[in-house]
Amino acid sequence: MTGWTAVLLACATCYALKAAGYLLPQRLLADRRVASVAGLVTVGLLAALVAVQTFAQDTTLVVDARLGALVVAAAALLLRAPFVVVVVLGALAAAAIRVVAGP
Repeated sequence: MTGWTAVLLACATCYALKAAGYLLPQRLLADRRVASVAGLVTVGLLAALVAVQTFAQDTTLVVDARLGALVVAAAALLLRAPFVVVVVLGALAAAAIRVVAGP
């Protein structure tokens, strides 16, 4: 499968899923279990994205300043800081760790 074939297949799949959401009966979408699963899938996908972006570099597993930034951002979230503050604190933590640890 070529790269463009994969991209087009992914686009078609996303479009089909979006269309299925409009075609399904409202009573099915209003079910409490469907809403619960949809919420859990969203959280799971976000957690996977954060893990990959934190610990992966190309095809290797790394631990660097991104982990420290994640810990600081998680602590700020636990303290109920506004999102902008969480992002800024994480960025500052990563910068500080890189300055201290070097390249």
